[in-house]
Amino acid sequence: MSTVDVVRAPGRASGAPLRLRAQRDGPTAVLRRLLGVRLAWLGLVVLLGMLFLAATADLLTPYDPDLQSYTQVLHAPDADHPLGTDEIGRDVYSRVVYGTRVSLEVGLVSVGIGLVAGTLIGLLSGYLGGLVDEVLMRIMDGLWAFPALILALAITAALGQGITNTMIAIGLVYIPAFARLTRAQALSVRERDFIAAARVGGAGVWRIMFRHVWPNVTSPIVVQASLLVAGAIITEASLSFLGLGVRPPTPSWGSMLRTGYRFLETAPWLSLAPGVAIFAAVLGLNLLGDGLRQALDPRQPGTRA
Repeated sequence: MSTVDVVRAPGRASGAPLRLRAQRDGPTAVLRRLLGVRLAWLGLVVLLGMLFLAATADLLTPYDPDLQSYTQVLHAPDADHPLGTDEIGRDVYSRVVYGTRVSLEVGLVSVGIGLVAGTLIGLLSGYLGGLVDEVLMRIMDGLWAFPALILALAITAALGQGITNTMIAIGLVYIPAFARLTRAQALSVRERDFIAAARVGGAGVWRIMFRHVWPNVTSPIVVQASLLVAGAIITEASLSFLGLGVRPPTPSWGSMLRTGYRFLETAPWLSLAPGVAIFAAVLGLNLLGDGLRQALDPRQPGTRA
C-alpha cells in the first residue's frame, strides 16, 4: 500500500520547506507479512477455495443444482449423493457448491457498492469539512441508527426479491461504515505537512483528495472491506432464510437453511451442509481480515511508514 514519508531536505533548518518522498510496499512484502500472521494462511486458503469452487462449479458437481428426482426425495448421504438430497430430490452437494457463487457475488458486489459510495462520501466530508461534513455525516448517522438487518429487510422489501436487489440493499447498508471510517482517516491526513505542501504547490481539491489523501487511508479500508464481505454473506443468508433474498430455485445457502429447518429431525443434512459452508466462509474471511490488518499496519516490523 502506498505510504508517504516526509523527510527534511539535507542542510535545511528545522523551519525550512519539507521534501516529500513516496514509498510503496510491494505485494510480495505484504503477502509475506500476511502469511506470517497466525492462521491468516487459513483465511487465504478458504478464500481461494471459494473462488475455485465458484469458478469450477460446472465441473465439480455431478448433477444440475435444479434437477429434481422424485425417486430420491430426502435421500440420506451416500456414494451417489455425498450430502444427500432435499425434499424434491435435488442434490445438496451440487446446490452447496453453486451457492458459493451466489455468496461470493453478493459479498463482493455489495461491499463494492458500499466501498465506492462510502469512500467518496468520507473523503468529501473529511477533507472539505464545514457544512458539507455536517450534512453528509447527519445522513450517515441516520442510516447508521438502523440495525443492519432491519434496514436491509426494509430496502429489499421496497425493491423486491432477487439477487440484484439483495446486493443493492446490502451495499446501501454498508455505505455508512465506509464513510465514517474514511472520514476519520481523512481528518487526520489532511492536517499533515505534505497536504499543506500540495496546497501551496497549487493542487486542486480533487487532486489532493485522490492523489494525496486517498493513498494514505487505503489500509484500514481494505481491512474493513475484507471483514464486511463476511458480514454480507451472513446478511444475504439471513434475508434468504426470511424469504426476501435470492429468489428460488437459485441455490443459496440461506434458502437451503430455510428449507432444512423443517426437516431437522428427519433429514438433518439439509441444514448441516449449508450451515457448515456459511461457518467456514465467515470464519475464513474474518481470519483473512485480521491478517490483513496486521500486514498493512505501518507499525508492524518490516512495514515502511
